Amino acid sequence: MKSPYAGLRFAAVAAAFLAVAACSSTDATTSATPSSSSSSTVQPGTQADLVANVGDRVFFDLDKSSLKDEGKATLQRQATWMKQYANLTFTIEGHADERGTREYNLALGGRRATAAKDFLVSLGIDASRLKTISYGKERPVCLESNEDCWAQNRRAVTVVAEGAGS
Repeated sequence: MKSPYAGLRFAAVAAAFLAVAACSSTDATTSATPSSSSSSTVQPGTQADLVANVGDRVFFDLDKSSLKDEGKATLQRQATWMKQYANLTFTIEGHADERGTREYNLALGGRRATAAKDFLVSLGIDASRLKTISYGKERPVCLESNEDCWAQNRRAVTVVAEGAGS
C-alpha cells in the first residue's frame, strides 16, 4: 500500500536537491551586492527592486553579530532606498549556519537581525517600520557542510513586508 505522504516526501527530496544544486554555484558576495545591470522589468519598491539595486543581505563572521564594513555599506544603501519608499515596512531575518544548538543559533540570529535593525535606525529609518525575526539554522541557503556554505548562511536578510505599499 502506498503511503499518503509519498508525494510530500518526493517533493521535499526534490527541493533539497535543487537547493544543493543552486548552492554549489553561488558565493556569498554575489547575493550581498546589487546587480550592476538592473532589469527594466523590476517594479520599483518591491523585494526584487531591493535585491537587484541595493542588496538585501549582510553577512557575519562565525559566532559574531557585529556588522562588518561591507555589511554597513549595504545597510546604508538599504536606508537610502527605504527613505524613497516611506510607505513600506520590513522584516529583518537573522540566520546562522548549521553549527551549534538550535537554541543558540536562534539567539545568534536574533542578535544579527537586531544589529542590522539598529544600524538602519541609526541612519534615520523609523524603528516602527522594522521588525526582526530569527530563523537560526532552520532556513539555510546552502546545505553543504563547508566554510563557503556556512558563510552564506551567517546572514541578516531585509525583506519587504507582505502587502506593503498596496
